[in-house]
Amino acid sequence: MTGKPVVWVIDSEQWPRAYLRAELDEHGFETIGYARLSEAVADLRLGPFPRPEAIVVELHDQYLEAILLEGLTGSGIPVVLLTGSMERNEGMTKGYGWAAVMRRPFNIGAVVEMVQEVAGAHSNSPGKKGNGQGGRGDGHDD
Repeated sequence: MTGKPVVWVIDSEQWPRAYLRAELDEHGFETIGYARLSEAVADLRLGPFPRPEAIVVELHDQYLEAILLEGLTGSGIPVVLLTGSMERNEGMTKGYGWAAVMRRPFNIGAVVEMVQEVAGAHSNSPGKKGNGQGGRGDGHDD
């Protein structure tokens, strides 16, 4: 790891995930991508893997298990949810403690700005410990 703030990007679609990661990299973040929410939650639970300053989740109008969402939003790490139809995903967008919910249409710059805001607030919070260095899960790409 480079010492840059770490952001995890969770998106089942490869190219949007790669595009957001590239933009975040350009703005000084180290990014790790996940295709599956379950893999990111597993890495959060396992420990020494570098904990992120923020997590971005793309919902893609799909049903996500409540237990996985709780594992993510209950981690103490700010999570930005990207979604399409708020009406269709109302159950997923309320009650989980998201740091922010962004509804399409949005541009990539707005997502980067939101990540900068929530990651900055998280890294300046009292009692914050630095990112750990360590093992690597199979559920990410770099």
